[in-house]
Amino acid sequence: MFKKLIYDLDSIRERDPAARSRLEIFLLYSGFHAVVYHRIAHFFYRHKMKFIARLISQNARFLTGVEIHPAAQIGRGLLIDHGAGVVIGETAVVGDNCTIYQGVTLGGTGKDVGKRHPTIGNNVMIGSGAKVLGPFKVGDNAKIAAGAVVLNEVPADSTAVGVPARIITRGNNAACKDALDQVHIPDPVAQEICKLRGEIEALEKRLEEIEIKK
Repeated sequence: MFKKLIYDLDSIRERDPAARSRLEIFLLYSGFHAVVYHRIAHFFYRHKMKFIARLISQNARFLTGVEIHPAAQIGRGLLIDHGAGVVIGETAVVGDNCTIYQGVTLGGTGKDVGKRHPTIGNNVMIGSGAKVLGPFKVGDNAKIAAGAVVLNEVPADSTAVGVPARIITRGNNAACKDALDQVHIPDPVAQEICKLRGEIEALEKRLEEIEIKK
């Protein structure tokens, strides 16, 4: 438990430019507090003390603004940045070294039973306000843009954008220098407009050639 705690602190410090020390994170970071509370609640949940587990998780929600069901499986090094409004459902699984920003929901669609919530791979970044809904997988090193609504699987090393989300890039996000960048993500609408402009220009050029031949 102590080693996992140190790993979490160091992982947050490495990825959050505002973090200056382990002590600052330990005392002041609500996202870190939410993860610590969850680890305690999850311990009681696994040992069939579900009422105590839910009591801890509900108190954590009140204190941190983050709601994590005690049954959810959370890996090492999770950074919940700012934290307010984050919800992680009962059957959700979150891998190692993931980053989740404020307002994110890892939830269900209401039509599934059993496994109802997403499985998030390692090194995944989920932007602020994104909703990931359903029992599918988000692959390792994937990025989900702010405000996206993800209803289907996201392959590893991909970026998902939009409502509903669509895959717009595939590549080595893990090697990307700006892996936490939520701003410089391609806009799928702008991409389609550029594509249409190119097609229109090609058609205009062909019409000009036909008129010249006449």
